[in-house]
Amino acid sequence: MEIWKRNLYILWFAQFMVLAAMNLVIPFLPLFLQHDLGVSDPVAAQHWTGWIFAANFLTAFLVAPLWGKLSDKTGRKAMLLRSGIGMSIVTLCMGFVASPVQLLALRLLNGLISGFVPAAVALVSTNTPKEKAGYALGLLQSGAVAGTILGPLLGGLLAEWVSFRNIFRVTGLLLFGAAMLVLLFVREVNKPQSKPKAELLPNEETGLRRIIHTSPLPGLFLTGFLIQFAMMSTNPFMSSYVQELWHSGAFMSLMVGVVISASGISTMLFSPLLGKWGDKIGPQYVLLICLIGTVVFFIPQGLVHSVWPLIVLRFLLGMCIGGLIPSVNNLIRKHAPEGMESQTFAYSTSAMNLGNLLGPIVGGALSGVIGLHGLFFMAATLFLMNTMWVKYTLHRAQSPRMLLSRLLQTKL
Repeated sequence: MEIWKRNLYILWFAQFMVLAAMNLVIPFLPLFLQHDLGVSDPVAAQHWTGWIFAANFLTAFLVAPLWGKLSDKTGRKAMLLRSGIGMSIVTLCMGFVASPVQLLALRLLNGLISGFVPAAVALVSTNTPKEKAGYALGLLQSGAVAGTILGPLLGGLLAEWVSFRNIFRVTGLLLFGAAMLVLLFVREVNKPQSKPKAELLPNEETGLRRIIHTSPLPGLFLTGFLIQFAMMSTNPFMSSYVQELWHSGAFMSLMVGVVISASGISTMLFSPLLGKWGDKIGPQYVLLICLIGTVVFFIPQGLVHSVWPLIVLRFLLGMCIGGLIPSVNNLIRKHAPEGMESQTFAYSTSAMNLGNLLGPIVGGALSGVIGLHGLFFMAATLFLMNTMWVKYTLHRAQSPRMLLSRLLQTKL
């Protein structure tokens, strides 16, 4: 098997393990706070849950560029091992906490150590032939989505069999197992070659200055931020929306699970296909088409009066979501300055983490003003703004007729 394919398949499974492990704790976190850490007030437990959940994104947003810069010097595989082993140790320690403050501190520390996903993206993108990059990044994205979908399900099942504290220990073991997969089976061929200081030109820009002055990277960072912000402004409130629509009340938990997983399943299925399509027609075209699709499928979600059409719309939305982040990553890979790929991906990850952090906060604040239905219209508006931004930054010189002609001339 070609090395890039072996790396891709191993990292698909490793990333699946990491995302599944990190999402094992989501279903039972409020219960853990109430039953094991003594937070008896349900309202206080919800507040602690929000802060503990967001803590990881906050510190990850702050330090991702530092890890990216180090990755461009030491290699991406080293960053995968650092992150996997570090997070496994911190997560094992979470099983021994005695207060919410201790758990919050460890979640902040976990964000500082994290970086497995951007390191995996950087390694795959720099060790894969350019003509296969879209397919590879799309397939890698499907592994992350699969872990995100199955993680809460596995966590809910484990909570029925073992104690809450033991779930943290299982999570730590899964993270360590992912790191061992990388150690034993991933081979980094295109390792970073640091440029001697003597070879640097006097006026040559380095670091962030060079990245932000490389077009269209700043626009792609904003695109990634808006994608995550729009998605996270609605996702945390999906269970409340289903409760509003599912009038019978029976099988409520099942319906919530079906609605939430519908978009994830279609994203997992279509990410590799859309990535492969991007290799044929260009990722900028796939990105624009999928952004238009998200606008089309988000608007009617705010108009439905039943769960069943919501499930269909979530599935169609997930199909479009599957082409967004892989296309952004593929474009970043194409335009990143040579030798600074990991740094560039790290800044993109920071932008997305900021969207993950601010989306639920803004969505929660506005839900009481515009209602749950209004959140979907807000998300559609954000995706429409994103569509116009991408059209301006990546397709400025092309008319809609030229874009359509380009698509029609390309065979799927």
